[in-house]
Amino acid sequence: MTTPITRFRTLLARTVAVGRGVLLACGTLAVLAPAALAETAYPARPVTLVVPGPPGGITDQLGRLVAARMTSDYGVRVIVDNRPGAGGNLATELVARAQPDGYTVLLGTQGTMASNQFLYKALRFDPAKDFVAAQGLVSIPNLLVVNGKLPYQSVSDLVAYAKGHPGKLAVSSAGNGTGSHLAAELFQTLAGVKFVHIPYKGSAPSINDLLAGQVDLTFDYPVSTLAQVQAGKLRALAVTGATRLPALPHVPTIAEAGYPGAESTSWVGLFFPARTSAAVVAKWQVDVTGLLRDPAAVEAIQRMGGVPLPLSGTAFSGFVQAERTKWKATIERAGATID
Repeated sequence: MTTPITRFRTLLARTVAVGRGVLLACGTLAVLAPAALAETAYPARPVTLVVPGPPGGITDQLGRLVAARMTSDYGVRVIVDNRPGAGGNLATELVARAQPDGYTVLLGTQGTMASNQFLYKALRFDPAKDFVAAQGLVSIPNLLVVNGKLPYQSVSDLVAYAKGHPGKLAVSSAGNGTGSHLAAELFQTLAGVKFVHIPYKGSAPSINDLLAGQVDLTFDYPVSTLAQVQAGKLRALAVTGATRLPALPHVPTIAEAGYPGAESTSWVGLFFPARTSAAVVAKWQVDVTGLLRDPAAVEAIQRMGGVPLPLSGTAFSGFVQAERTKWKATIERAGATID
């Protein structure tokens, strides 16, 4: 028969044994903790930055600018993976299906994240649900340019003629559904004019025919048009962004020309697969914001005809959603479609 003293001694022994077990477990965790932290440190291996365009283009140049900086900062390679095709949809679908571990990042564009969903009938991803809009990078306006031999000296001159001669002016674009096409459609709606749209397979043939007088005007990137404007072969009537270009300080913005609602830019930002760790996304946001403050990076962006777009988190996702709303309305009014 056990006595109270015997029961007390048994309980004390068990307590001491449990305590020893806890101490042993804590010691084991202390040994394992550094290894566990090392395994979870990010990034611990190369990161793939998927670019929805071919090598050499503006999107590719931006991707390589980011990759070089992040490789230097992180001490692991950030590899640019060019995936052109289907207006950027091939690259976007690839990232949408990737593991949300932070090792696959998309360089998303105005097309892939805002307008393509309204131009293509059957996308196999949802830009809003399948991605985290992490960080804005660059905003690139178009220049509204006309052949230098034409008499139009201002946007008001162009609109006055177009209203008096509907369907007589031909506007070229880099292709159906491209930023240059959508900028033209938005402007026509707000200005109350109608151009004949001539789509090309890229900016180069579009600009060549504009120089040859086969078409009358276009909306295209400064990098595609600036040299011809400076040579007097094309005349810039407006910049479709919010500010004037330093290279063309005399050319007004489209808002200054009387059409504030016609502002349009081709922008680029970073997007992660949905459910990517908030800590990983935040790390990229901080580091890329630092890049956009670097004078050398800003100079490189300006040479492309762009300006930094330092929007992060909810500010950037709100911007993207506003772009979707704008381009959905524009595309529906124009009846534009790709497939």
